[in-house]
Amino acid sequence: MPKLSAIITLTSSLILGVGGVWIAYNVNMLPASASMNAPVYDELYRVLFIIGCLLFIGMTALVIYSLVQFRRKPGETGDGIDLEGNITLEIFWTAVPAIVVLFVGLYSYDIYDRMGGMQPLMHDHSGHIGNQEERVWGGIGSGPIEASTSNKSSSLPIELTAMQFAFIFHYPKGDIISGELHVPVGREVSLKMESKDVIHAFWVPQFRLKQDVIPGQPTILNFTPTKAGNFPIVCAELCGPYHGGMRSNVIVDKQEDFDNWIKENSKETI
Repeated sequence: MPKLSAIITLTSSLILGVGGVWIAYNVNMLPASASMNAPVYDELYRVLFIIGCLLFIGMTALVIYSLVQFRRKPGETGDGIDLEGNITLEIFWTAVPAIVVLFVGLYSYDIYDRMGGMQPLMHDHSGHIGNQEERVWGGIGSGPIEASTSNKSSSLPIELTAMQFAFIFHYPKGDIISGELHVPVGREVSLKMESKDVIHAFWVPQFRLKQDVIPGQPTILNFTPTKAGNFPIVCAELCGPYHGGMRSNVIVDKQEDFDNWIKENSKETI
């Protein structure tokens, strides 16, 4: 009987593991990926989704099995068996969650570091903020790749001002002010963000980007769009009574269409 229970447990675990992986790779609840940052975030999401499926399905199945197997039988009036002192079981249900939490924490830290979250910022005398090392991010499984000088020089600078309850974008080249963010596909964008009142958040779900916009503390957000289209910008930080209406759009154009937009809206001769 103990061998049979072990076989059933092992078989159920294998089925559960394969099922969790299949669900994670075939059930996609995320919006379309539209930036170079997205695959790295999606990698972390997929791992967390697999762990969540294993825990949810496994615990639900165990609860249902217990309700059926150990229910009160007709005619039973006494209490159930009083079990205590199972050191092996206590070690197991303490060790497994500890290992899972440790793995998730270390893996999340690795993803955060690969996305540049651990890069220190430096202030110059003019009050601007810049990364000590610019980075370009590749696909799943790739580490940071130092950007070449040409890539840095081709980065598109844009200034974002957040206020209750709107996002305002300023393009230094052409001195353009817009309520929508226009960017070219395939080109790195360097977005300098600052708030004029309270803490806001710049969130583009398709880009997998979410960054707080803090008053008095400019922050730099670098990203590269990979898909043309119109994507929503949402304030993800409660900022007042009209927080839900603080929205805009990022319009990703082909380079030619973006250049035409710049020429049509520029206040300067470019």
